[in-house]
Amino acid sequence: MRTHRTTRRATVLASGTALITLLAAFPAGAGASDLPVVTATSETAALYDDEAGGNADADDPAIWRNAADPGRSLVVATAKEGGLRVYDLDARLAQSLAAPKPPAEDDAPGRFNNVDLVSGLPTSSGRADVAVVTDRGNDRLRIYRIDPSRPGGPLTDITDPSAAPVFSADQAEINDQRTAYGLATWKDKATGRTYALVSRRERTRLALLELVPTAGGTVGYREVRTLDLPSSFRLPNGTTWSPCAEPGELPQVEGMVVDPATGTLYAGQEDIGIWRLRADLTGKPVLVDKVKEYGVPGTYDEETEECTPGADPGFGGKRLSADVEGLTLYQESDGDGYLLASSQGDNTFALYDREVSEGNEYEGGFRVGAASEALDSVEECDGAAILNAPLGARYPRGLLVVQDGQETLAVPDGEGGTRTATGFKFVDLGDVVDAADM
Repeated sequence: MRTHRTTRRATVLASGTALITLLAAFPAGAGASDLPVVTATSETAALYDDEAGGNADADDPAIWRNAADPGRSLVVATAKEGGLRVYDLDARLAQSLAAPKPPAEDDAPGRFNNVDLVSGLPTSSGRADVAVVTDRGNDRLRIYRIDPSRPGGPLTDITDPSAAPVFSADQAEINDQRTAYGLATWKDKATGRTYALVSRRERTRLALLELVPTAGGTVGYREVRTLDLPSSFRLPNGTTWSPCAEPGELPQVEGMVVDPATGTLYAGQEDIGIWRLRADLTGKPVLVDKVKEYGVPGTYDEETEECTPGADPGFGGKRLSADVEGLTLYQESDGDGYLLASSQGDNTFALYDREVSEGNEYEGGFRVGAASEALDSVEECDGAAILNAPLGARYPRGLLVVQDGQETLAVPDGEGGTRTATGFKFVDLGDVVDAADM
């Protein structure tokens, strides 16, 4: 999540067969400048995080495949206070849904943070494909039925009106905004039940929520269990370290994805690294890779609201630069594939072997560069989504969608500056494969 806090901390502390061939061309431990570069084919219209733009700020995408007509598939994406956006494969707006208004004038407004999809969710009116969204502003999940034939837009809100806050006890706690944040959905193959895994803002807690249909055709949820990831770490030199943050904040998780074949959850703890754990939140989490800034001490200055880093003791990783953000999977039918992570601090993407038996070994990475002055590069990426399946003539080899946290086309704000602009880039998955010049 590219909040002011996250941007400040990152700035201060940061100083198939074809795909296998591509990854073999990536030298392990390569620096950002050594990585292959791909370019986007299109991008959405910019979103503006100001009053005139409806406080819309691009964050997280998900790709829905239209099985009946793959060329009419959709991208569902969050825009924080701007609600939800739905795009066609040409990155054109198909639908815009507003986030809920605050319950009272002084309460926090709705704020849609992350989104993931569920196929064939049982409801009282039949099975449905749905988009599940974390509403950080109200500390709730929102569930939307996807129907491309529906007049007025493909998404319909089917959230149970009685759905309770995920983490908060009352509206006062909701207003403190230590609320539902990151999200991943999971369908347990053993039981057929469907879940959402939700992280808590400014805390290390993860919650497992079962999605529950109601008799009225809506969908609610119930908590199954929670798990707290570490907030402090024992370093090899015997000292204990926690990442520098504002007083009271703990290192949060946002980017998450579940490997459906194994029921494995990957969770990106922004200033720490990538965790691997069971999606049912039992067992012991394993730290797959660390950010480069792991172990670097910092001193928080209340006057400047910034952290001043100390000497790097050298305990961090080599590939991820904080924050580690959007996680997504490249899935192959035979079980092979790769975990992709956004390395927000150096504007790159890292790839890890999907196989747990291989220890999720690092396999390489890439950057998304500028195709033209108008179709710029990707910076400070929050969220990403991959779909490795044909999507009509436009994307016959699949699609990668990434959030761009810094649209570079300057638009005056009327006060001598420029408006804060974000958006989503669409990248041909085949272009990523072809980056190895095979």
